[in-house]
Amino acid sequence: MVELGLIRAAQSGDRDALITLLRDIEQHVYRTAYYILNNEQDALDAAQEALIRIYTRIDSYEEKAQFKTWVQRIVTNICIDKFRRNKPTVSIDEHDFVFQDKQDVEHVVLTSYMADDIREAINKLPEHHKSVVVLRYLQDFSYSEIAESLDLPLNTVKSYLFRARQQLQSLLQDYQKGGVSG
Repeated sequence: MVELGLIRAAQSGDRDALITLLRDIEQHVYRTAYYILNNEQDALDAAQEALIRIYTRIDSYEEKAQFKTWVQRIVTNICIDKFRRNKPTVSIDEHDFVFQDKQDVEHVVLTSYMADDIREAINKLPEHHKSVVVLRYLQDFSYSEIAESLDLPLNTVKSYLFRARQQLQSLLQDYQKGGVSG
C-alpha cells in the first residue's frame, strides 16, 4: 500500500513523504471540516490546524487504526472544539444559477432548495448527532470507522444515527409544511 509506505517514511523523518501525505489528505480534511462547521473560513482554519497537528504528531500514529480514521478523529475533535468555542451562527449563502437551454429550471431550483433544507436540518442537530451523520452520509464511513473516529461504542453510533435520522425526518417535514424558520 502506497499510503502505508508514505506514513512509515514520514515517521522516519522523510519530510517529502510527509508533505506528499498531507497533500493527499488535504481535500478530505477540508471537506470534513466544512461539513461539520458549515462555514468556509472556519473550515479552512480547522483544516489547517488539523494538518499541522498531523504534521507534528505523525509519530504518534499507530497502525492499529486505519490512517483515515486517525485523521478523521483529529479533524472532528478540532471542529467540535471550534464549534464549542464559537457559538454557531446562521449564514445565508447566495446561489448563482446558470441554466442551460435544455435544463428543467424548476427541477434545478427545487433540488437546490432541498439541499439547503437538508444542510440546515443537519446544522440543527445536536453536535454528537451531526458528527455521526456527516461521517456516515457525507464521508461514507462505516459504523465501525465512525465508532473508532469518535471513540464511541458501536451501539452508541447506531443509536445516534437512528435518533439523528428521526430528527432529520421531523425537521424536513416541518420545512415542507413551512413551519420552521431559521
